[in-house]
Amino acid sequence: QVQLVESGGGLVQAGGSLRLSCAASGRTLRNYGMGWFRQAPGKEREFVAAISWSGLSTYYGDSVKGRFTISRDNAKNTVYLQMYSLKSEDTAVYYCAAGYNIVRPSDYWGQGTQVTVSS
Repeated sequence: QVQLVESGGGLVQAGGSLRLSCAASGRTLRNYGMGWFRQAPGKEREFVAAISWSGLSTYYGDSVKGRFTISRDNAKNTVYLQMYSLKSEDTAVYYCAAGYNIVRPSDYWGQGTQVTVSS
């Protein structure tokens, strides 16, 4: 089993920045992709970003390309999501995920962290 715990969410003004962290524990994450998804009220869960085990491959949803950066530190079993130029439409609960599918990891999920962008 893998446990994922997100942190770093909060309230930020439009145009601001925020960094989310996701700490993993439990079984080894070697060869696991990790990623971020988000869900806004009344909307379906949306893919945000994913990263391969090596960190050499990254993937982004169209709505965040150029504004968000995903990275990981395998020594710390942690994945990060650096968010820049935040918009009100980025407001959502952000979920960390891990899995063998490095493009859309979804075998394990965190509990989510709220990000609210005020305009």
